[in-house]
Amino acid sequence: MQVRLFPDAGQEAALRDTLHLCNEAANVVSVEAYRARVFGKQALQRLTYGWLKAMGLSAQPAIHVARKVAGAYATLKATIRAGSLGEPGSKRRRKAETKPIRFRRDAAQPFDDRCLSWQLADRTVSIWTVAGRLNRVRFGCSEQQYATLAAHRRGESDLVHRDGKWFLYATCDIPDVEVKQPDGFLGVDLGIANIATTNDGTRHSGKGLNRVRHRSQRLRAKLQRIGTKSAKRLLKARRRKEARFAADTNHCIAKQIVTEAERTGRGIALENLRGIRDRVRLRRPQRVTLHSWAFHQLGRFVAYKATRSGVALVHVDPAYTSQGCSACGHIAKANRPNQSTFRCTSCGFAEHADVNAARNIATRGVADWAAVSLPNAA
Repeated sequence: MQVRLFPDAGQEAALRDTLHLCNEAANVVSVEAYRARVFGKQALQRLTYGWLKAMGLSAQPAIHVARKVAGAYATLKATIRAGSLGEPGSKRRRKAETKPIRFRRDAAQPFDDRCLSWQLADRTVSIWTVAGRLNRVRFGCSEQQYATLAAHRRGESDLVHRDGKWFLYATCDIPDVEVKQPDGFLGVDLGIANIATTNDGTRHSGKGLNRVRHRSQRLRAKLQRIGTKSAKRLLKARRRKEARFAADTNHCIAKQIVTEAERTGRGIALENLRGIRDRVRLRRPQRVTLHSWAFHQLGRFVAYKATRSGVALVHVDPAYTSQGCSACGHIAKANRPNQSTFRCTSCGFAEHADVNAARNIATRGVADWAAVSLPNAA
């Protein structure tokens, strides 16, 4: 849960100094961890705790700094293992493996309940800083966020400084809702022309999102060519605008999909599109659109909203869903003469191409759910 902090001038200076010191200490720990090849949380804490205390950190912040560094190396290891940084010997992977991890001066810093306490009734927090304990730092949030914080906040919160604003990312532990046995599945085809299409025929067009992205690309290129201070200032001010717009669009689409599935008692079937950027070969003008397409974010939004609503969710193999006929099962490239048209060359069935693909996904969702929930049936 993200809440906005409203520190006064003195509190803001103390928070900034705290982040800078914590991340300076994290860089020291990172260099030592890389030199000694010690990356475990407990081992790294034992190795560097004395240095961190000598730099001015209290006991709990020193522990969190060491754990933050250990977590960063664990994430790097997992990223390399997953192949996200390329093959062994590639330039990107070699760059990541041959030097210590560096932390920005304003990188987020975790605080536990010993360093940070919430006074929800007063909408204030008390937080440890290098200048001492800060009391009554105001925060703001919506009524829905406040209710979630009051009922479910647990564990650590991250202090974040972004674009001149201060935030706390509070961890909320919300109990799982029991997944209801679905009566069929709502198939969802993800795409570029249409961001999401369901087998009911609902299409969420991607024209608006793509128009905003193309306009942002042109504006970025123009400002980068100009290169003046005011142009750079405008670039900095706009850098997250497109991402916020895309996230809002994906939230709205995900909410509509989950609400419809919950209303009709169905589960949701999504394509498993992991690795699509490596599999798909496109012409150069289309690559930018594919690589800026936030389908993974939309899938995550659908997944967590479905989990909170108790709606069953399955990810199915997307192979040939756009070429296969949802009426007779015939698969052929000729079945799809263009982006929006599907016309089966075997049985003559015709439908919008994305709706046909969504129907195939819904059918695979039923089969995959049966295989998981009734593995020994028949």
